[in-house]
Amino acid sequence: MSDYTFSRTLDADFATADARTREALADAGFGVLTEIDMAATFKKKLDVDIPAYRILGACNPPLAHKAVQAEPRIGAMLPCNVILRDVGEGKTEVSAVDPVASMAAIENDALGAVAQEVRQRLQDVIVAL
Repeated sequence: MSDYTFSRTLDADFATADARTREALADAGFGVLTEIDMAATFKKKLDVDIPAYRILGACNPPLAHKAVQAEPRIGAMLPCNVILRDVGEGKTEVSAVDPVASMAAIENDALGAVAQEVRQRLQDVIVAL
């Protein structure tokens, strides 16, 4: 774990890890709103090859609504990103942003409470993998 993510390396190929991650997110009440294939983007824009790397923009609508009510400009920091990264040898690292760390600069107790709840759910997702 870094100071800003929760991570776990799965003994699973990229496609399997992707499916498991989406299922765990759904089980925790998150939908995937955005998806960025970084490997394809780097190849197309830079002609650079990297191992499979995908960013999933995950959102839990009730918690996002609470966050926007507490801090109207918080949308600039949404959705919560979850990344999948092929680390070789049939393994995939899955990392989720720590919303408490990413929102630490915002002094708002109501938002902090929402961030704590989102943090717990994202930690649960990583553990469930």
